[in-house]
Amino acid sequence: MAEAAQSPATAGAFRHVGFFYRTPADYADTVAEFLGAGLAADEPAFAAVPPDKISLIADALGAGARHVEFADITEIGRNPAWIIPWVQAFTDRYYGRRVRYVGEPIWAARGLAELREATKHEALINLAFAGADAEILCPYDTAALGPAVLADARRTHPLLLSDGRPGTSRDYAVPLHLPSSCSHPLPAPPYIAMSYTYRTDLSRVRALVLKHAKEAGLPDARANDLVLAVSEAAANTLRHTRSSGTLTIWQDTDEIVCEIHDEGVITDPLAGRRRPPPDALGGHGLWLVHQVCDLVELRSDSTGTTIRMHMSIPLPRSAG
Repeated sequence: MAEAAQSPATAGAFRHVGFFYRTPADYADTVAEFLGAGLAADEPAFAAVPPDKISLIADALGAGARHVEFADITEIGRNPAWIIPWVQAFTDRYYGRRVRYVGEPIWAARGLAELREATKHEALINLAFAGADAEILCPYDTAALGPAVLADARRTHPLLLSDGRPGTSRDYAVPLHLPSSCSHPLPAPPYIAMSYTYRTDLSRVRALVLKHAKEAGLPDARANDLVLAVSEAAANTLRHTRSSGTLTIWQDTDEIVCEIHDEGVITDPLAGRRRPPPDALGGHGLWLVHQVCDLVELRSDSTGTTIRMHMSIPLPRSAG
C-alpha cells in the first residue's frame, strides 16, 4: 500500500485528519482547539456534526462559537453524497482564503448501506479537495464504532490524531483507491424483489416505481421524487448503452429500494457528488438522483453500472 507521504492529501495546503476520540471531553476540547486555531488565523470555520455535539463544541469555544457556522450532519449528511456539495459551497464562499471544516459523517446509528456510502464519501474528499487551501477534521467515536469502521477511517484519512498524538496513517490508500467495504459489488437484492427489463420505453419503468412507492406508503411528493430519480437513471441506459437495462424493486419496513443495472460504465468517481456547471452537457441526471433520494449507492466497473436508490418509508401516525 502506498505511503501516506506520497499523497497530495498529506502535503501542501490540504489536510484531511481522522480524529479518534473516546470521551465527550476529549471531543469538545480537541474540536474546539482545532476551530479556535483557525479563528485565530482568521480562517472561516464550518462544523457539521450530530446535534448533541454542537452544544459541546460551542460551550468549549465560548465567545468564539459565534464565528463558526454550524450544521446538523444528520440532516445535511443523511445522504452522504450531499456532504461534498455543502463543503464545496462553503469553500467557494471564501474563495482565496484558507478554511477549516469539521465533519462527522459516521455515527453509531448509521445503517450498513449508509456506512458504505459514508466511508466512500471520506475517501472521495481526498479527491474532491486535493489542492484546496483547507483543513478537514473528521471525528470518530472509538467507544461506539466497530473495529471495521475505524480500520476504514485509517484507510481514508492520510493524517490521524489519536490520544493527542498526530501522525500519518500507514494504512492510507492514495485517492481513487476506495476501501473494499465501499467498492466491492453491492449485496444481492432479496429473493422477493421484483425485476423488469427495459430497452426503449421507460413509461412502464415509471409506472412500476410509482405503483410500488404508493403501496409502500410514500407520500405523493416522495413517490414522485423516486419515480424521477429512477427515470433519470434508466434514461442513461438508453443514452449511453446499446443493450437493455434491469429495474429491480424491493422494500422492508423502513425503506423502498429501486435499482437500475445496465452495461454502461461511469468513469468519474465523483459523478453525482458535485454540482455540474449550468452549461455542462452531462451529469445533471446523476446529480438529481443523488439530491432527491435518501441514499444512493453507485458501483461501476467493466461489467456495468448499478445504481441503487433508497427512499425511507415514513412511520405511520399513531392513533392518538
